[in-house]
Amino acid sequence: MLVFVVVCVLYRAASDFIFYGISFILLITAVACIYNQHVIKSSSISEPEKETDDDSAKWEAIREKEDFFALWAHQIKTPIAAMKLLLADEEPDMGDCKRELFKIENYVETALNYLRFEGMSGDMLLEKTSLEPLVKQVVKKYSTIFIHKHLSVELENLDITILTDEKWLSFVLEQALSNALKYTKEGGIKIFTRIPEEGKTTADTEIVIRDTGVGISSEDLPRVFEKGYTGYNGRMDMKASGIGLYLCKGVCDKLGHKIRIESEVSKGTDVVITVCKEKVNIGNLTKM
Repeated sequence: MLVFVVVCVLYRAASDFIFYGISFILLITAVACIYNQHVIKSSSISEPEKETDDDSAKWEAIREKEDFFALWAHQIKTPIAAMKLLLADEEPDMGDCKRELFKIENYVETALNYLRFEGMSGDMLLEKTSLEPLVKQVVKKYSTIFIHKHLSVELENLDITILTDEKWLSFVLEQALSNALKYTKEGGIKIFTRIPEEGKTTADTEIVIRDTGVGISSEDLPRVFEKGYTGYNGRMDMKASGIGLYLCKGVCDKLGHKIRIESEVSKGTDVVITVCKEKVNIGNLTKM
């Protein structure tokens, strides 16, 4: 951290850049400490003479965490290396630096949510939530990416109240929007709600995140929610971990929501989240 501050001072970096940089370093350190505790704990457990099913599951979970963080450490090196190159310039571009810091922040948040996911049931609060401000907050977080890539954003029919956990639904929306921005080079993204197709209850509504990106092949669609599966786009991008959509599916299952993806190559992708819509009574009016 001291080296980071010294470099920023030498290159006269903006104060907000230094602040965010220190914050992200602290977050990375926290994740590293948590991971180190898991490794120490796993190494201190002596393997029993006859392994039970529970023991096998525990060891498998530890191995999965080790695999995830090995991949995570490899991926986070990319924006860090980019930061080093940017800071090597006499006059670093603050916009580019902030975008790389933003990527680091997202990687850290994904890692923290991965660790929290196992204990999600004890950290979940279902309550009536207004959807529109929630979506606007998520979009605002990614506003610099929209501006940098010259992509439009359209919000439609979001003035409804739903039953959900605001924090965890925000995580799902952020993952969906992050993927949409990653694979959309022109056009834009539209977020809206619609009435489900016939056969579903009228108490449900669908939140749709629609992009005009590269799309997903029909061969990859059935496996997009599998842990570690990146598909053709992920292999070409070389940055996908295959963990984001897996977590989204797990979170939605625990919240009682449904999630699916509809896509066509070269035409774009729809991420569809089905949630329970609540009636809100205001005086003699009933607002859906």
